[in-house]
Amino acid sequence: MSTLSVRIDETLVQAARASAKAEFRTVQGQIEYWAKVGRAALDNPDLPVSFIAESLMSLAEPRTDSTPFVPRSQQLADTPQP
Repeated sequence: MSTLSVRIDETLVQAARASAKAEFRTVQGQIEYWAKVGRAALDNPDLPVSFIAESLMSLAEPRTDSTPFVPRSQQLADTPQP
């Protein structure tokens, strides 16, 4: 991965530092995360930012930790009836 030095307002860096500490990221990682969420939000203005952020986090999770989606109607059909 290539790197690039950029100038960022100190106020934004301080906010990123505080958020990074709370979310266990580096300052650089926090700013990258904000950029990804912001870009996705601009590309999908009809979606809530919280949904976008959660979707990006879920995409980063290992697939081995995921469980398949089973519709509720199928769950009810598979449940033995008395």
